[in-house]
Parts: sequence; structure tokens; C-alpha cells
Amino acid sequence: MMEKLLKAKHWQLFILTFGVQLILQITLTIILFSSMLNKDIEADPFIIFDILKYFPLLMILYMFVYFAWIYSVSVGLQNKVPANINMKVKKFKIFFYIPIVYYVAFMFGFALLFENLSKAASESSFDILDQILPYFFPIHIFAIISMMYTLYFAAKTIKTVELQREVKFSEFIGEFFLIWFFFVGVWILQPKVNKAVEDGSDEKFNVNS
Repeated sequence: MMEKLLKAKHWQLFILTFGVQLILQITLTIILFSSMLNKDIEADPFIIFDILKYFPLLMILYMFVYFAWIYSVSVGLQNKVPANINMKVKKFKIFFYIPIVYYVAFMFGFALLFENLSKAASESSFDILDQILPYFFPIHIFAIISMMYTLYFAAKTIKTVELQREVKFSEFIGEFFLIWFFFVGVWILQPKVNKAVEDGSDEKFNVNS
């Protein structure tokens, strides 16, 4: 899979991350306006919920492709990095999994909490919420810091492979923000990744660094 993501075209990644969501949003808008404008059919106010239930699945698809791409770039391109440069891949892997675990736990925790609060907005339910919040913010901040490091590492890897030398943050800050705003960055960064993979394509991808 790593090799497929590295060799994928920019438009393929865009469709997987944003294109499917855009199509669903357009479909939702058309259905809603059609329901409102069609006088022969009574508008169903709950139709939006029938469509919105698919959005979590699309978000999971986006996050899976996005994180998989970051991992593929950061680890899969290590064989293109000059041998005299230490990229600290093990440190990257540690920080990489922290936001993933956090986001998964947050989604399940939020869903359970919301279900309990919606069933009975009792005083005990809000007491539980008050007890959770003090722990939530420091963990959230740590997850953000970990995510920023993964973006930093992926951007540094791309620039290091491109220039074939040690690089400073000022040299790859553009790549950093392009990965952050992936809906724009994928069109610029993926051709660079494709070129790096094509150069010496007979080499195996490094997955054990």
C-alpha cells in the first residue's frame, strides 16, 4: 500500500480525500432543493439526516488516506535520503500514532457521552463531563503537538530527498503548510513524491528504519 500511495497521482489522492466528500455535499444540496421546490412531494425534514449519517464514514476515509500518505512519505522515502543524514524515523513513528489513537478515542468517547446526555440530562451526567474536561485539554494539546511534528517530519523528508542534503525549517516551511492544507498541497507535493520514487525505482522501499 505504501508504494501505491507514493506512486499515486495527485488527482487520485484528491478524489479519495476531498472529491468523494464534495460529490456527497453536492448531492445533498440537490436533494434538499429538489425536495423544497417539488410541490407534488411533501418535503421531508429528516432527509438530511439520512445523508449526513454517511459523513463520518467519509471522514474516516479522508483521515485514513491522509495519515497513510504522511506515513508513506516519511518512512517510504527514507531510502532516498543521503546516508549521512539521520532522520530519526523511530521518533516520528511514536508521534505519528499519538494523534491517531487520540482522534479515535475522542470520536468514540464523544459519541458515548452525547448519547448519555441526550437520554437523560441529569446532574450526574454533567458531573462526569466536568470531571473529564480538565484532562481533555492537555491531552488535546499534546495530540496537536504530535500532529505538528508528523507534518514537520514529512515536509523535511520531502525537501531532504529533493535537495539531497541537510535542510533547515526555513527551507521546507512551504512543504509543511502544503501538507497541513492538503487539499491544495496534494497538487504540488505529490508530483515531487512521484519524481523521487521514479528516480531509482528499482530500489526497495524502506519500511524498517
